Amino acid sequence: MSAETLLPVAEPETARLTLPDGIGLVADLWRPAGPGRHPVLLMRQPYGRAIASTLTLAHPAWYAARGYLVVVQDVRGRGGSGGAFRLFENEATDGAATLAWAADLPGSDGRVATYGFSYQAVTQFLALAGALRAGTKRPDAIVPAMGGWDIRDDWAFTGGAFGLAGNLGWAGQMGAEVARLRGDAPAFEALAGIARGTPWNGPVAARPDGLARYAADHHYGDWIGDDPAYWDRIAPARLLAGSAPAVPGLHVGGWQDFLLDGTLGAYDAFRAGPSPQRLLVGPWTHAPWGRRVGCLDLGPEAVTPVDRATLAFLDHVLHGRGDPGAPVRLFDVGARGWIGFPAWPEPEPTALYLASDGLAATAASGRLATEPADSGEDRLVHDPWRPAPILGGAWGTPPGYQDRAALDDRADVAVYDGPILAKSLRLAGRVAAELFVETAAASHDLHATLSLVEPDGRAITLTAGHLRVADAAAPGPRRIAMRAVCCTLQPGQRLRLSLQAAAWPAFAVNPGTGHSPEAAGTMQAHIIVLALRHGAGRASRLLLPALD
Repeated sequence: MSAETLLPVAEPETARLTLPDGIGLVADLWRPAGPGRHPVLLMRQPYGRAIASTLTLAHPAWYAARGYLVVVQDVRGRGGSGGAFRLFENEATDGAATLAWAADLPGSDGRVATYGFSYQAVTQFLALAGALRAGTKRPDAIVPAMGGWDIRDDWAFTGGAFGLAGNLGWAGQMGAEVARLRGDAPAFEALAGIARGTPWNGPVAARPDGLARYAADHHYGDWIGDDPAYWDRIAPARLLAGSAPAVPGLHVGGWQDFLLDGTLGAYDAFRAGPSPQRLLVGPWTHAPWGRRVGCLDLGPEAVTPVDRATLAFLDHVLHGRGDPGAPVRLFDVGARGWIGFPAWPEPEPTALYLASDGLAATAASGRLATEPADSGEDRLVHDPWRPAPILGGAWGTPPGYQDRAALDDRADVAVYDGPILAKSLRLAGRVAAELFVETAAASHDLHATLSLVEPDGRAITLTAGHLRVADAAAPGPRRIAMRAVCCTLQPGQRLRLSLQAAAWPAFAVNPGTGHSPEAAGTMQAHIIVLALRHGAGRASRLLLPALD
């Protein structure tokens, strides 16, 4: 059957898997009408199976019409499934049981591929971990999109800093659904309120009363508690460590997605194994996956190709049909199109060095140069009463590609501009900044943003990174791992590095005392003065993945 041949699709069925502990898991089945056996395409998710990741992916009927028996299952304790929901904690065992059950469904040809976005990406990794542990049916292929891999360091924390706004909002959402399913209206309203309008007015911003009152309904206490044993139970990176599973994979990410590091971490781990892995990274935030990302219209090429890429990948690995294209496909934000690579690009970093006359913060007069200049410094003052906000990127409000020129005018943001380009420059790969910083404070944060500056003065966010410095006395430099990019800059444009000591409300304000920002009250926060050193001897620099 070719990709253009569509099959009639039967009305969906409801199927039930009874687990060994007696818990029943409910799923919707979408299948081609008529006789025949087909591969299973399985998704396990916690948001109500009728949603089926349609926030970003095609409806299950679309895949069924193209020759797949699509199974969308409510995980334990969600939707129509029984039991108690514990974020990720039952997905390895339950997922392994579901893989074996799906392979034996009527109309299945015994092969099971998994797919899904966000939480539904993590359930794929955990089901594989459970199957390896139990010695039962493994997936024949996986298509995880925008999921966590390490969970702690690519989801809950960034650069050692707990994600405040994102974690509060998601915990409120997940907890509200637990309350809704048990019919607890007061708990639902309290948690839904946190999800829809995160509160900051308590004595400790990271610990609102509503979450504490209904702590049993959500995972927030586990995440902010940061117990290594907890991450060992739920993180695919830890549960699959050393296994190098032989499962073909198509990994899907977005340049402005807050889980991009999780996508790249999983891709790196799986490509160490014997099975072929593919990677597709678009320009998108976590959702939606369209041509308009933030303030940019990236053209028709940016409209999601993920469903057709998924079909081409599965047809190739399950049926031996067709050619799914280059192993790595990245969307070039500057060129407004896709580029194929034989592997993830890892060019030798190109360094641009920070320099200024000491007014990079107050007059935005910093420079990025190809060689270190004379020794100098910029003083960056953080006031906890007016912390520098975050705009654009993976964590900003609003997210995506945004014009941050007005934000760069603030005196608590140090700005370093590169030279105006005389010829095009393609960046593809990971970005980092290495900074020499001195302060009298015991601790501090650093937030770095790389922007593309247009001739008209707009500064469009390309990527960012955050670092929590728990011990400011430790020797430097401070390395800020920024998000990966793919962008061709054109003549007349230039790059800009912006540095801040806060990124509110994406991350809690560092009090400067050495105490955890997630536990410190607002009245404990101090003014922090950072000396950003650059030039000879302490050459702070930006590291770019420039391609020839």
